Amino acid sequence: MPILKLDKVNSSYGQIHVLWDVDLVVEENSITGLIGPNGTGKSTLLKTILGMIYPTSGEIRFNAERIDRLPPREIVKRGIVYVPEGRRVFPEMTIEENLNLGAMNPKAREEREENLKEVYQVFPILKERRHQLAGTLSGGELQFLAIGRGMMGSPKMMMIDEPSLGLSPIAINNVFETVKRINQLGKTILIVEQNVPRLLKLASYTYVMENGKIVNSGPSEILEKNQYITQSYLGI
Repeated sequence: MPILKLDKVNSSYGQIHVLWDVDLVVEENSITGLIGPNGTGKSTLLKTILGMIYPTSGEIRFNAERIDRLPPREIVKRGIVYVPEGRRVFPEMTIEENLNLGAMNPKAREEREENLKEVYQVFPILKERRHQLAGTLSGGELQFLAIGRGMMGSPKMMMIDEPSLGLSPIAINNVFETVKRINQLGKTILIVEQNVPRLLKLASYTYVMENGKIVNSGPSEILEKNQYITQSYLGI
């Protein structure tokens, strides 16, 4: 059953048209991937879903409710959480203070203790260092913190933007295993990622975006065998 559905969505930055008639479906409890070259509109798509950019046309529905004219705070209340590219934590605040910033909507405030317990179960290193300043963490640990902060928002769906960016191979492996575990806890995931081979192993269904348009999509195991994908994104 779809939890998110985009129908012919267009978005612009002023006079610059970025998204062109985007159709996209995310099934509940799935991991759905989005790949494509840099600057092709992937992050813009996530921001449009969250209401940070209003689409110029088209519809976005979350749990069958139309949300494309709602402000971000209302969309977050409905259970969509965005984990942005680049982590963007507050380095002079402690790990736990950063996590608590993710529990700002009413439902999340009510469930703060329960969510914090879940975050610490998924990321025991954050519990061990909860009083440590975020600025002292490694790149992989900062990504854990950013994802954990997203979990504090009581999400039904998490949108995660480029989680492996700038990380070591070991940290990348840990991040992808963590995303899989969060999905197993019942969270729907929409993930943008440049590490295409790893994403195709992680996601059950993947969309390919180029020049602001969805140019291909399908089960990830099928896309792995697609000649265009293998030549353009897998270097085969």
